[in-house]
Amino acid sequence: MSQTIQRIAFIGLGVMGYPMAGHLARASLEVHVYNRTTAKADAWVAHHGGHQHGTPRQAAEQADLVLLCVGNDDDVRQVTHGDDGVLAGMQAGSLLVDHTTASARLAEDLDAACRERDIGFLDAPVSGGQQGAENGALTIMCGGTESDFARIEPLLAHYARAVNLLGPAGSGQLTKMVNQICIAGLVQGLSEGLHFAERAGLDQSRVIEVISQGAAGSWQMDNRHRTMIDDEYDHGFAIDWMRKDLAICLEQARHLQARLPVTALVDQFYGDLQAMGGGRWDTSALLRRLRAFD
Repeated sequence: MSQTIQRIAFIGLGVMGYPMAGHLARASLEVHVYNRTTAKADAWVAHHGGHQHGTPRQAAEQADLVLLCVGNDDDVRQVTHGDDGVLAGMQAGSLLVDHTTASARLAEDLDAACRERDIGFLDAPVSGGQQGAENGALTIMCGGTESDFARIEPLLAHYARAVNLLGPAGSGQLTKMVNQICIAGLVQGLSEGLHFAERAGLDQSRVIEVISQGAAGSWQMDNRHRTMIDDEYDHGFAIDWMRKDLAICLEQARHLQARLPVTALVDQFYGDLQAMGGGRWDTSALLRRLRAFD
């Protein structure tokens, strides 16, 4: 790397950020954290050591690298801009990496704001969910320059199994949109398949054992079919967050004049599940919606 990264600020200790920051601490890196809910930051420091700060700016001061993992575009703006935002505390030559799943426009705006301050920037949304974060097995999709990516790639390997640069700023977010579009269709297809097998009187587990070895196989099938059959949805990626992501996808599609009829339909199905009180259910709960009509 052209500049050694020694001091790291991690902003956002939710279900993803908490274990991701933990991997960095276990790698004996100096980690400074900020979380809006201070109790979560207290717990993280008690568990991992490191340093807790009262504002994003304080955490970012003197940091070589600032990592963000918060909820949405507005959350990113809140922790980056203003007197208490990380940009007010970051030094020239440092690097800002945003792991939040957000809009490509936000990534482009952050990139411009960073360049004005001689700060590097990468948008780097992740895939793999809480389990992937805890196991250090995330997939990270990056947008930015090759030089900034080269600086950060070895460090991201502490909590990722795959880290790739897809293009300039915004490319990581656009790739994550493709990821969510594909997942939405896959989960709906798996739900319909399991529902059909159940109504046909087939042993669903045996059916999956057979078809998962062929062209129908997928990560969703391997990792979610058992809990779907058992009607258990208290794990994984929540429907509320998936709908946030799909809203970003559909807005970007309108801008690109891309047609996403299946994605739009599955988004409505997730809306049905929210109306059933399932906003925090795992996204595989699409099968529960089908069973509700039985």
